[in-house]
Amino acid sequence: MQIKIVVDNHVIDSLYRGEPAVSFYIEVDGLKLLFDTGFSDLVISNARKMGIELSELTHIVLSHGHNDHTNGLKYLDQTVSLSGLKVISHPHCFYPKKAANQFIGAPFTVEEMEAKCNYIPTKTPLFISDHCVFLGQIPNRFDFEPATSFGKKEIDGIWEDDYLPDDSAVVLKTSKGLFIVTGCSHSGICNIVEYAKEICKEDKIAGILGGLHLLDVDERLARTIKYMESCHIGRLYPCHCVSLLAKARLIGALPVGEAGVGLTINL
Repeated sequence: MQIKIVVDNHVIDSLYRGEPAVSFYIEVDGLKLLFDTGFSDLVISNARKMGIELSELTHIVLSHGHNDHTNGLKYLDQTVSLSGLKVISHPHCFYPKKAANQFIGAPFTVEEMEAKCNYIPTKTPLFISDHCVFLGQIPNRFDFEPATSFGKKEIDGIWEDDYLPDDSAVVLKTSKGLFIVTGCSHSGICNIVEYAKEICKEDKIAGILGGLHLLDVDERLARTIKYMESCHIGRLYPCHCVSLLAKARLIGALPVGEAGVGLTINL
């Protein structure tokens, strides 16, 4: 198994460029999977420099429907054939979304995705392969990670507060335990980890990579650190939506590795 960071806010190799977005390339069980697609065509240029053949992708998995995770689909659609490609997400991922009267959703509608590719929407966990599972809708397990609204989404012509039930993650089952890959963790990173342990029937956490949506030094951060300490996580790679101060607190308490475009993680 191998993971490459293709798009992130931070860059650790001068060959590549970064943007405030996320895309990870994953090879597992013979599959070639892109987790999120970034915001621009950067996913294509960085992937080319990394020697990743996007035309050979078997799956695209989307963590949620915000445009910093899905808008790269528009550029991928212009570059490689999506026909036959399996695209997996929560059903709400392609609902129109806006915040402060600005569109922040995916570039395509559900109907367009169904016409372009083998679109697989699911709220329930989906085993993509023996060692890779998409978690679907994350249940709330902790009171310090309540569902909070972020902008609005349109359902059947009605705009309503968006509590982002589409926020999900992918779990890789390794010989050293579970390795969790997340986009923004709007549903709460501790909720995600706890659900991953339940679905995979495994308590050992080999690592976590992704945005944790930890921006403030507050009680939530303190309780998140306490929970992660109890999990004895092998390695934590916080990126994208984690503030500098939050990273500093995480580094002081947990085995944190540097994350950024150009990083390869071998599992």
